[in-house]
Amino acid sequence: MQVFVDPNSGFCGGVLKAVKMAEKEIKGQDQLYCLGEIVHNQEEVARLTEKGIIFISHDELKSLRNVKVLIRAHGEPPETYQLGINKNIELIDATCKVVQRLQNKVGKTAKEIKKENGQIVIFGKAKHPEVLGLMGQSSAEVIILENEGDIRKIDFTRPIRLFSQTTMSMSKFEEIKLLIYSKLNESQRNDKYFFEATNSVCKQVSKREEKLVFFAKNHDVIVFVGGQNSSNAKFLFGICKEHNTRSYFVANETEIQKAWFEGVDLVGVSGATSTPQWLMNEVAEKIKTF
Repeated sequence: MQVFVDPNSGFCGGVLKAVKMAEKEIKGQDQLYCLGEIVHNQEEVARLTEKGIIFISHDELKSLRNVKVLIRAHGEPPETYQLGINKNIELIDATCKVVQRLQNKVGKTAKEIKKENGQIVIFGKAKHPEVLGLMGQSSAEVIILENEGDIRKIDFTRPIRLFSQTTMSMSKFEEIKLLIYSKLNESQRNDKYFFEATNSVCKQVSKREEKLVFFAKNHDVIVFVGGQNSSNAKFLFGICKEHNTRSYFVANETEIQKAWFEGVDLVGVSGATSTPQWLMNEVAEKIKTF
């Protein structure tokens, strides 16, 4: 039996940057605060906690003063930075560059569209930290679409500017865009200013979908490693399951079952953008013992 780790899996560039910044800052210090989990993976969070990184909530941040706090790749709304100034907190900004560009775009667009009584529409998870950060950039009304059914929240008599959370599905974003377009009347459809869609899905993340389909089809069994609280892990695992019914989701090597590999020649190990490389390697080594 051969075991292969998916070369296109694991941390995306933004998460890798945040983790490296955290490890650099904690060197020579007893502790470093991080606002929220640096990544949606409990195994990685536990590893960094052992190094002295303390993960805090926004409520806990309000009680701190004169400390260093890391802002993770998801980004934060402007009020977090203002709080840092007021509390003399040194904010170490590890916001992903892709997210930063999107924040700036949303903020600029919101100022323009507000003059026309327009709406900012974001395709994403309502409680996701990135989406909360994007909402904070907007001076105009913001509507969050988690699925096609949420389209009813939009006022189709007012201008619309559509964006996407960077980790959403590219194909789902296109479906949402076309659905909104179909709801507009003919004059609105021909008015480019009335409806404008910005495909802000991260290209690095979106390319994984196609590559993962190929990886899933070309292995007998897929073991997908991810955190239970990671929306990206759930989404990518769904792709594996769709193209290979013998796909299994695990948080770590302890959840692997030997029976999965009976009569199997090729095993593929993959993971989410929030799954560390070391964890996928551990899972692969465990499988090899069978």
